[in-house]
Amino acid sequence: MTAVPGQHPEAGPRPAPPEPEDDLRLLFGESRAVFASLAGPAHMLETANAEFFAALAGIEPTGAGVPLGQLMPHLVEQGFIGLLDRAYRTGRAFSSRNTRLLPGQGAESGEAFFDFTCEPRLDAGGNAMGVQVTGVETTQVRHAARLTAEHRVLLEQIARQAPLPDVLEGMARAIEELAPEEVLVSVLLADADGRHLRHGAAPSLPDFYNQAIDGIATGEGVGSCGTAAHRRQRVSVSDIATDPFWDDFRDLADKAGLAACWSTPILARDGSLLGTFAMYHRTPRAPQAADLALARVFADTAALAIERAHAEQARQAAEDREKAARADLAFLLDASTALSSDLDVAQALSRLADACIPRLAPLCTVDTIEGGRVRRVAAAAPDQRQHDLLASHTPVYDTVDDAVARVLASGISEVARRTPTGPGPWQDLDVTGYLCVPLMDRGTAFGAMTLLSTGTNSFDGHTVALAEELARRASSAVRNARQYSHRAALARDLQAGLLLPDLPAVPGTDVATYYHPAGEGLNIGGDFYDVFPLDDGRWAFLLGDVCGRGAKAATTTALVRHTARAVARLLPGPDTVVQAINSALIKRPASHGTGFVTLVYGQLTPTDHGLDIDLVRAGHTHPIHLDSHNTVHTIETPGLLLGITPDPEMRVHHLHLHPHESLLLYTDGITEARSDSGAQFGDERLATALDNTPPRPSAQDVIDTLVHAVRTFTNGRTIDDDQAVLVLTAI
Repeated sequence: MTAVPGQHPEAGPRPAPPEPEDDLRLLFGESRAVFASLAGPAHMLETANAEFFAALAGIEPTGAGVPLGQLMPHLVEQGFIGLLDRAYRTGRAFSSRNTRLLPGQGAESGEAFFDFTCEPRLDAGGNAMGVQVTGVETTQVRHAARLTAEHRVLLEQIARQAPLPDVLEGMARAIEELAPEEVLVSVLLADADGRHLRHGAAPSLPDFYNQAIDGIATGEGVGSCGTAAHRRQRVSVSDIATDPFWDDFRDLADKAGLAACWSTPILARDGSLLGTFAMYHRTPRAPQAADLALARVFADTAALAIERAHAEQARQAAEDREKAARADLAFLLDASTALSSDLDVAQALSRLADACIPRLAPLCTVDTIEGGRVRRVAAAAPDQRQHDLLASHTPVYDTVDDAVARVLASGISEVARRTPTGPGPWQDLDVTGYLCVPLMDRGTAFGAMTLLSTGTNSFDGHTVALAEELARRASSAVRNARQYSHRAALARDLQAGLLLPDLPAVPGTDVATYYHPAGEGLNIGGDFYDVFPLDDGRWAFLLGDVCGRGAKAATTTALVRHTARAVARLLPGPDTVVQAINSALIKRPASHGTGFVTLVYGQLTPTDHGLDIDLVRAGHTHPIHLDSHNTVHTIETPGLLLGITPDPEMRVHHLHLHPHESLLLYTDGITEARSDSGAQFGDERLATALDNTPPRPSAQDVIDTLVHAVRTFTNGRTIDDDQAVLVLTAI
């Protein structure tokens, strides 16, 4: 291919890259050996090889019979003739290492280094007749040492992951020092898509020039670097003033004093573009083989540095993504914990708003639909004024001119970089954008969470995704809270149907009851009590415990209470009533449960001096008689569980309560309540607690004293069994 003057012969098919040792040979050349035989003290030139003339004077072989100092006068000033004089004068061989010579006159002659050996030529009498000179050029060794040192420094910087700009600038300065002629080095870095080149390093180019070419496109005819990056091969422009590649940049180059530019693409191991390596010159100049070799060596080094930097950036980016993902997960976990910490809908939605600021937005509101209207249930802001402004504003549900209304209708998130449509305190709050996310339950929006940005803040895709995930978790928490509330209310309603809605007024008797379900009150308990009138002024009372919990326990409880109420007026005494209850339990269908029942059933008759009581204990905790001195008497009457055998032993116990004396019935949830250490409250602590009852206590005083003692003992922890108490106090 014929090269066009001032342009780039590399534009054709790309040749195979030279081997590394070829580049080194081109960089340093080949070492030369010189020889000369000189006669007499004037060092008359007798014979010499052609390299002697070329290396020491840059001339063709000539001048035999002429004194060396006359043929090459510059050697006198450079001290070489002095070396010859010394060998001739002393008659001894003399060596000089790394002798610096300038093969010619003036600063433009270049320099060379040699190891010389000067040996005197002696006659038979031992007198010097002349000098024989041999030398080996060491210029290449010195240059190789400098290059190796500079290259080692760069590799060490790359190995210790020095900042890429420092590595590239150090490389550029090293090349500028190593080059035999003035050269200005520039490194441009490719964008990730390979379509633009960014400033990397150019320590000797003017700042205005670097700024002007920062971001140039890669493409055919875009200067030397843009074209080289586009072609993925070297482009050498020897004369910028005439080359069409520089039409758009010629004035810029002229202002910077640049006349030639040789650009080599920096390629990764997979062939992708990393950047360009350019060598500028002040005068028009075509590259020599050594120039191209230098460019290849350092382009490869630059590729290594850039790839290492890219790998480090990728690693750091991966760590940043992992760190951000961990932070997002921690945020969601913390928010989820807060949302589900209290099974209360209002609290959950309030915590949702609080969780959003300031992580997702500076302002947040939560609205729900109640009775066909939108109600603002939560707001969060940095200060009270902003909070009050948000809390006082409520969207209009039946309008399309409101973001919350649209999201509630569509069930789709809405985001905008503007204030929400519709009226609101947007100007007072400096609102500049919003993100409205629906709160969904079974495909229907029951509410909306609105994040509001202020100032220059805006919502990106990451924030939108995080907000939607948080909304999903909040919706689940609200759904669970609602289910819990519904279930708890149902359990309370069912339990209330199994207990007395109101205590009856029993003549001569102060009656008090206490009931506390186990756990969170979601299941119907097995404890029950009842007080109801009989004929002839008598009253019946009972307190019991059904084995198990839930619907079957409720069925058994109802069976016991209803049987007692149905037969108590028809049978003569407590034992026959309990026997009837046992028969009903034995005969109940298996589907209604098979659990046993413990029970205390009794009948009381008011008298002028207290209460006459007859009672039967069927496997239940022992009743307590608290006399007027607060002394505890345990009523230890025998009795078997009900629902186990058809004919359990029944024994009636007779008791008279004087005024201010009490009968205490309780379930085992009281005595089996546990402390933090696992110890049970037990009978002894129960008796001790009752000893502390106020003088002449009412029935409620007895219960309050006992319940306080139990709660103090358990330190407020959730109880594992239902607790029920019935107290009858004689007035």
